[in-house]
Amino acid sequence: MLQEKVNRREFLRKSAGGAMAAALSAASLSRALGANEKMGIGFIGCGGRGLAHVSYVKQLQQAGEAVEIVAVFDLYRPRMESAARAASAKACMDYRELLADERIDAVCIATPDHHHGYQVIDAVRAGKDVYCEKPITHWRQFELTKRMAAEVKKHKRIVQVGTQGMSDTAWHQAAQLVKEGAIGKPIHAECGYFRIGDWGERGMPIDDQNAKPGPDLNWDAFLGDSPKRPFDVSRFFRWRMYWDYAGGPSTDLFPHSLTPVVEILGVGFPETVVATGGKFRYEEREVPDTFNMLIDYPENVTIAVLGTQGNDFPATGGRGSPGRCPVIRGWDGTITFEGDSIVVRPQPGVQRPAREVRIERGESMLEHWRNFLNCCRTREKPWSPVEDLGYHVQTALQMGVLSLREKEVARFDREKEQIVL
Repeated sequence: MLQEKVNRREFLRKSAGGAMAAALSAASLSRALGANEKMGIGFIGCGGRGLAHVSYVKQLQQAGEAVEIVAVFDLYRPRMESAARAASAKACMDYRELLADERIDAVCIATPDHHHGYQVIDAVRAGKDVYCEKPITHWRQFELTKRMAAEVKKHKRIVQVGTQGMSDTAWHQAAQLVKEGAIGKPIHAECGYFRIGDWGERGMPIDDQNAKPGPDLNWDAFLGDSPKRPFDVSRFFRWRMYWDYAGGPSTDLFPHSLTPVVEILGVGFPETVVATGGKFRYEEREVPDTFNMLIDYPENVTIAVLGTQGNDFPATGGRGSPGRCPVIRGWDGTITFEGDSIVVRPQPGVQRPAREVRIERGESMLEHWRNFLNCCRTREKPWSPVEDLGYHVQTALQMGVLSLREKEVARFDREKEQIVL
């Protein structure tokens, strides 16, 4: 049985002092927002992805959205101060200070993977809605994933996962086709992620080769619940290279590939997952560059998720992740995505014509954000909700990493809601 070894109290003590606890309790009830009332946003994490999100919100603000950037947080002071200047916002080196700010209605979390779950939980307990970058937790944090989903439901918060591909209507339209029986009983699906280059890992910029822990860089808070190690400038700035803080293609890239397919098929938790792969091209990293998974579901459907960072053929893979558009196979037909159309082809002997369905709208980061902001106001479910779709996808990906590392088939005990190796 997989047991998560996390000392929550110690993690909270080191990541931020207990001085914020009372303030968080005071902020635990969020106010209701009017349709045109300005929404305050806080940013937790100001690295490359966090700054990109700042720019998206500023674009929406310029387009007329009633939003305001109130505060930013980062563990590295130069990065935090730069982001604060760019956003004209308050700077915080403790994210609990940001969560305690009553002007903030929602937060964007773009920190290293192993912090996401804790920060989402703290945010929803503080009455905030959340836009959280994928993956929603680290590969070793299944119990935290489960707890986070429960807390989101308990506090009735809107939490959108940063799988922005879900803004493409192709996936929602295809899900409706499957529900209507367009391909009969689903049995198999393929998806994946193919590209050349590990610029997302080894290519992460090192802001300062001479950076050291201290008042301007909180190394203990960065480590969080990960193994305690001496400071290393590469680990701090290029954290996606290391197993302690990331999971390689499975948890960094595959959320983009698997989420639409899980949505289309309407499946929940997996039954079994087996994975293969390794470092087949890039040696200066711990995490694999090639990763392949087979996921069996109790609904009697298999999803194959394949990928490598060593080859990008075909370079223009159409919709979805680079190099491999999803293929959805059923007893009676197959769904593919070709250009601006969803194509439904019947199996031989099935007496129905092929169909082409026009895709209404493509992927858009701005629309993904706009959907989140709208849902914060209406309390409707967003396109990529964490408490069910995100939870189910992350569970499969965590099972895949554990399968690869332990060279075992990962199984899911649905009754106990636990991963078993």
